[in-house]
Amino acid sequence: MRRRASGFLIAVVFTAAAVAGVVHARRARDAQDRAALEAEAAQAAAGAAQVPQNAHAQYESALVYSYLAEVAAELRELPASRQAAEAGIAAAERAVALKPDSAEFHRLLGALYGQAIAANLAAALKYGRKSLEALDRAAALDPKSSDVYLSRGVGKYYLPAALGGGPDAALEELRRAIELNPKSDQAYLWMGLALRKANRHAEARQALERAVALNPQRVWARQQLEKTPGR
Repeated sequence: MRRRASGFLIAVVFTAAAVAGVVHARRARDAQDRAALEAEAAQAAAGAAQVPQNAHAQYESALVYSYLAEVAAELRELPASRQAAEAGIAAAERAVALKPDSAEFHRLLGALYGQAIAANLAAALKYGRKSLEALDRAAALDPKSSDVYLSRGVGKYYLPAALGGGPDAALEELRRAIELNPKSDQAYLWMGLALRKANRHAEARQALERAVALNPQRVWARQQLEKTPGR
């Protein structure tokens, strides 16, 4: 009984710490603070290792690695981005195995597969189909999740057209994400990038301006707005 109570207490304490860690990691992502994210990722991974049967612990670790991969890619540090994405994939796969009915767990796994592709397009053959399958599964489990369509849009932004990607395919998913959550700064950010990739610069600026208005702390959104021509 004492051992069971002790295990429960450890899980409760870890969950509270993990939630706080994710909040800090999200702020570091917005601030483009790679060093802070590396520290948060190491801490989350160590915590998850202590409770290997806790699906949420594995998920939180994977989520922080996803933020780290995102920022490393923004800084054009692609080997570091792929390394973070693959560390996150391992954690997300554990989370999905422990709780296969979670749409969010499948969404994150699919997003991490996509991030590995973004960091190295040669990885599209390895992860492309896996990313689409994981995100399709997430959409089937929760068709009203804006984040699922956001991740599908980001994945299709990077995925070659021959594999079902490209800017037009990405825009379709991102519009759906915004319909479900009009306050998603991330959806507007990626819509702006997809529109710019399609040479629709005026529309791209409008989307990026909306992203910055929704989240002024997001450094990368401000950077992308500054480099997008007005026409």
